Amino acid sequence: MAKMRVLLAYSGGLDTSIIVPWLKENYDCDVVCVAGDVGQGEELEPLHEKAAKCGAEKLYIADLRKEFVEDFIWPTLKAGAVYEGKYLLGTSFARPLIAKRLVEIAHAENCTAICHGCTGKGNDQVRFELTIKAFDPNMKIIAPWRIWDIKTREEEIEYAEARGIPVPVKKDRPYSMDRNIWHISHEGADLEDPWNEPPADLLLTMVTPEKAPDAPEYVTIDFEKGVPVAINGEKLEAIELLTKANEIAGRNGVGCADLVENRLVGMKSRGVYETPGGTMLYAAHSILESITLDRQTSHYKELVAGKFAELVYDGMWYTPLRQALSAFVDSTQEAVNGTVKLKLYKGNCINAGVKSPNSLYLEEIATFGDSKDLYSHKDSEGFINLLGLPMKVKAMVEQKNK
Repeated sequence: MAKMRVLLAYSGGLDTSIIVPWLKENYDCDVVCVAGDVGQGEELEPLHEKAAKCGAEKLYIADLRKEFVEDFIWPTLKAGAVYEGKYLLGTSFARPLIAKRLVEIAHAENCTAICHGCTGKGNDQVRFELTIKAFDPNMKIIAPWRIWDIKTREEEIEYAEARGIPVPVKKDRPYSMDRNIWHISHEGADLEDPWNEPPADLLLTMVTPEKAPDAPEYVTIDFEKGVPVAINGEKLEAIELLTKANEIAGRNGVGCADLVENRLVGMKSRGVYETPGGTMLYAAHSILESITLDRQTSHYKELVAGKFAELVYDGMWYTPLRQALSAFVDSTQEAVNGTVKLKLYKGNCINAGVKSPNSLYLEEIATFGDSKDLYSHKDSEGFINLLGLPMKVKAMVEQKNK
């Protein structure tokens, strides 16, 4: 009989490095590794050698960057979705895309199980497994952290050393990190105490506001139907645009979020997130919407944004509700066209100008001067009387019953 084949979501870190031999020892199986390239950069270069040394049969590196930006980041940006007011969902929306690719390669490689290295305390286990269920409800899922006897990082290192597996641990950076083209997250070590300020050398893609230039930098961002398409007048493809946005915002200290968030699994966790380009693009998009969306749509979209963020955070990207919310968002973005000018200064994104061919802001109405035939000050009296009628009636009844 042919050996069982297991596909492993592989990062090259300590966890997935020891999972390869653990799977072979406990399931007598062949292991196929898959790493999803969502913009990790140099982290992917040594993975082929690492996977081979761990005992994997082969490694796929799937280039998902374009799909990640266009089909996950842009829809979330258009929705204005932010989890708990600060988190721009950098890890959250990368996991469903990677998991979808895992299922596709598992089918191509005749694997009967998919394994991941997520801990039982985190959100990622949910994000991976919900997506796997969405694309193959019969696929077996193996989650070693919910099965094995290993409890600590020290035990992981001992397990690796006993089997001659190189231990990919950087002692100078003890944090748990997740990196992609949108963000970098930092968790663990001294950050687990919310009283501790992040160390000065923590940030990798941006400077602190203190180290940003003393002079502001101006930047313009063009949008078409809610999607950023140009920076400083230069038309760019999705990956290039986001890369440039990261560079510009990063050197001005824009985009660090430090928060204690409510995890889906019931506990609170502290994370420090670098999202320089994303923070700048969110600010610009919001400014452009302020002149292109009507009041009712804008206010209702705020409600949608909250639910959208919650669905993404919870790993429910491939659900009917998220798809329906995206359809609503897309309809609101038809008129979100124009240019935003930002002044970046020591961590701040300041509105320095906005224009749109679809602007609903009409100076001849908004002016304190003569609005001609567009608006009469006298009209407001009847409006106020009707709006305040319920309050007036309530006050009359209360006076009568005293």
